[in-house]
Amino acid sequence: MKRCFCLLVAAIALRAQAPTDAEIQAILTDRIDKLHQNVGIAVGIVDANGRRFVSYGNFSVKDPRPVGNDTVFEIGSTTKVFTSTVLADMVQRGEVSLDDPVAKYLPADVKMPQRGGKQITLVDLATHTSGLPTLPSNMALKDPNNPYADYTVASLFQFLSSYELTRDIGSKFEYSNMGVGLLGQALARRAGTDYEALVRARITGPLKMENTRIALSAEMKSRLAPGHNFARQPAANWDFPALAGAGALRSDARDMLTFIAAHLGYVESPLAPAMAAMTKVRRPAFGPQSDIALAWLVATREGREIFWHNGGTGGYRSFMGYDPKSRVGVVVLSNMMTGAGVDDIGMHLLDSSVPLAKLPALRTEITLDPKIFDRYTGVYQFTPAITLTFTREGARMFTQLTNQPKFEIFAESEKEFFLKVVDAQISFETGEDGRATAATLHQNGRDQKAKRVEQ
Repeated sequence: MKRCFCLLVAAIALRAQAPTDAEIQAILTDRIDKLHQNVGIAVGIVDANGRRFVSYGNFSVKDPRPVGNDTVFEIGSTTKVFTSTVLADMVQRGEVSLDDPVAKYLPADVKMPQRGGKQITLVDLATHTSGLPTLPSNMALKDPNNPYADYTVASLFQFLSSYELTRDIGSKFEYSNMGVGLLGQALARRAGTDYEALVRARITGPLKMENTRIALSAEMKSRLAPGHNFARQPAANWDFPALAGAGALRSDARDMLTFIAAHLGYVESPLAPAMAAMTKVRRPAFGPQSDIALAWLVATREGREIFWHNGGTGGYRSFMGYDPKSRVGVVVLSNMMTGAGVDDIGMHLLDSSVPLAKLPALRTEITLDPKIFDRYTGVYQFTPAITLTFTREGARMFTQLTNQPKFEIFAESEKEFFLKVVDAQISFETGEDGRATAATLHQNGRDQKAKRVEQ
């Protein structure tokens, strides 16, 4: 099951040839009008010739206002790069060190987990190698449409004080929303402020990015495109009171392109040394041609690199990336959560040899007698440590993966269900009595079968 706001691995050939505005327009038109796999998309490109923007689509299915370069979107996990930029800036100023234990910047009564005599450091959090899980297990999902909203800092500290690491610190990449959210908390405490104020003081203020915030002004709210789920239905905005550093920012294409332009050196700013230092840190990520720097994912082929990150909340997807050799940067923002997101568009704009994704058709929800759900409720086991639990609440069916929030699933046939918050489907196998014996999770091109172990 997807980790809410989002990280997809992109295989890329790094031959940067920026498509024309007309070619970009055709991609967006096809994605929205033909495939119905988005509602509105805003694209920004910066290179040696300057900046250009191409947008297509609307605020919502019922709101015909066109999206543009000043339309505000949730950017989800793309926020993580801002968090690590703050970290790099604080290192440059001598306020923190990458190797500082995160415990140094937390309340004294928080007992950070350790292993083998080693403490989790700031760089471990920024590179997803801390050993902390994707999400804390005490994250009670009161509202599946806004899953992080009720999680408090006190709950985060409580989880940390009781958690035991299952692997050595620094030994393996494991994407952790909690880890980067914790990093944002630690840096804000070191600076004596809150996360949003810290980002505004260190990044958006110096770069004059007035439209990148968590709490929106009334004027910015009027430019916020409503989010949509996989079925192009309205989706709630997400809030991150405890884990803001992992995904809380909202922005527009103009501001995001300014951020990328600064990383490429097209914008002069006091952040230049910090941004340059971010790419020097490297730890292995997905494979031999994929590393992680400070938050930036690094894809390498034929001696060239692309630095990128994506993001997604319940109703939005985002992508930003740049090629330092060609000095091309790209931003893509959308107001619909889809499985492929807009990563393929962003990578294609950085390198036209990267193919666009072959997208699945939109799924159609049907209504079932809720009693049918009782055939499937129970616990299904992938491994001894990872289970998938199905529960019924009245006429609604929910699923929950170990250490992840609970999400509603929707029927497209009597034995086949799908999620709207991520591109994932579930199919059930049944015995002669009609009750399920196994469930298969279909996601990211993989089919993972789990046997039913508890009724």
